[in-house]
Amino acid sequence: MSLAHLLLRHARQDPERIAILHGTALHATYGEWAARSGGLAMRLREAGLVPGDRVLLFMRNHPRYLEAMWAAWWAGLVVVPVNARLHAREVEWIIEDARPRVGFVTADVAPEPLAGLERQIDADSPEADRWFAPAAHPPAVPVTGRAPDDVAWLFYTSGTTGRPKGVMITHRNLMNMGTGYFVDVDPVGRRDAIVYAAPMSHGVGIYAIPHVMAGARHVVPASGGVDPGELFELGRRLGPLSTFAAPTIVRRLVDHAEQAGLGHAEVAQSFKTIVYGGAPMYRADILRALRVMGPRFVQIYGQGETPMVGTALSREQLTDDRHPRYLQRIASVGIAQTPVQVRIADEQGRPLPAGEPGEVLIRGDSVMAGYWRNEQATAAAIRDGWLYTGDVGCLDEDGFLTLMDRSKDLIISGGSNIYPREIEEVLLSAPGVAEAAVVGAPDAEWGETVVAFVVRQPGAEVETETLDSLCLDHIARFKRPKRYVFIDQLPKNNYGKVLKTALRARLAEAST
Repeated sequence: MSLAHLLLRHARQDPERIAILHGTALHATYGEWAARSGGLAMRLREAGLVPGDRVLLFMRNHPRYLEAMWAAWWAGLVVVPVNARLHAREVEWIIEDARPRVGFVTADVAPEPLAGLERQIDADSPEADRWFAPAAHPPAVPVTGRAPDDVAWLFYTSGTTGRPKGVMITHRNLMNMGTGYFVDVDPVGRRDAIVYAAPMSHGVGIYAIPHVMAGARHVVPASGGVDPGELFELGRRLGPLSTFAAPTIVRRLVDHAEQAGLGHAEVAQSFKTIVYGGAPMYRADILRALRVMGPRFVQIYGQGETPMVGTALSREQLTDDRHPRYLQRIASVGIAQTPVQVRIADEQGRPLPAGEPGEVLIRGDSVMAGYWRNEQATAAAIRDGWLYTGDVGCLDEDGFLTLMDRSKDLIISGGSNIYPREIEEVLLSAPGVAEAAVVGAPDAEWGETVVAFVVRQPGAEVETETLDSLCLDHIARFKRPKRYVFIDQLPKNNYGKVLKTALRARLAEAST
């Protein structure tokens, strides 16, 4: 069954139901959406594309993003989503690797032709109007049949340590993600609305799937960006919104609510659910978010290799402050989602007991088919059916997973393992600290020493002695930073993840 059937069934059942809004303006009903996607699918076939061919989407958040996604699946094609913040050279490397034949772009992110495409179509152009012209209403264009294990979504990893790898995500993977959303993340009904505040090339884009399953509304902000004031106003005018956001976006929403003096009831007029993930959300940050905005939040943990499916920390668990292990639980990423199993393993892949740290492994029908044209990387990542995530964590006796760090970020000093996140949690509890990142620096005697990069809040005075004393009060002496570096901002990639490779490189340059 193709993902396109999800759209087609709503177009047949209730074609006049509101489907896509651009800001508060109607862009398409479900019938119109299906007619346009069906028409585009027909023209892609007429252009010579055959099932399994790839279609590139390199666009800002745009209503036609959704129409192009479903058109590709309608025609049996594979979507290659590309973050709109990437440089053209990075995109052209992806084109060379994935070999898409057609690319849909917006001129603000792709003002010049991209090498390697047969056709490049600006979504705002008169040419695009012809490509997206609707077919019969309701659509008479047949959906190209696809097997559950055919690839639907070819997602390129962020590539912080080298060239990105193409993750092959199948129709089965995305169907499991979509149905699991209702059980583990948030029930969705036809009156609900998802707002695309984060890049549609990433997690929020595939969260369109459960919302199409439910026949819900899809809202693309008119700005195409992340403006907290705009998002709160959209919610007030359209009804409470749901979205997926990285912790950096969550902080911006919380800042806005706090500065505007909004109470929980006022926040509830704008937001039903905010799902967060993609980077660490520290205990201090989520406690503040809950205090300011109320019970709006759900955390998920997954990777591109098991998209949006790994573990979930529910709304109820995040607000159950009477539980004796509440503070430990809200620092975790929750329990295994319904479609998967999660376990902790040692370097040989053997299961480890509760409380003992090791690599996080995930198995289930959401796990990728493999890496595109990279059998060696696939064999290293998937062994005996388990995805080796590269993340270090531990499970407690109740099944709650606490992430420590990426395995490459582990610090080994004097033969002892030190997990940066544990130290970062302490530093972030200090008054005046806005952000913190901990890395290891080479040391002739100890192997590595702990270095903390700290960003102060505007106007705040933060002393090294204060941070050192706080660390000594909360963690073992050998774990405390031996050096503090105060900087204006942390280097981050396009998804808001801190680039610890850049911090380590900075230390290496300073030592030469």
